[in-house]
Amino acid sequence: MRLLPWTGVDGKPCYLSSDDPHSPLSRLADDIEAAQLRSAQEVLAGARAVLGDAKAGERAVRFALTRATESLADVLRIAVSRR
Repeated sequence: MRLLPWTGVDGKPCYLSSDDPHSPLSRLADDIEAAQLRSAQEVLAGARAVLGDAKAGERAVRFALTRATESLADVLRIAVSRR
């Protein structure tokens, strides 16, 4: 069973039961995971820039932290799915 990189409408995890890594749903999950990892790299760069800016205000820091926690959740989900 593969943990998919999205949840159902009720917020519960979605799983794929397939031995075919080339099925349309498997490929979609791979594409979404790749996009999430690219996004996490961009969020990390942005968060580092905000943290490195002594003039960054609370709003900028909170925005960066919010995006960073979202990205971390995505990356952890990917890591769990690949165990």
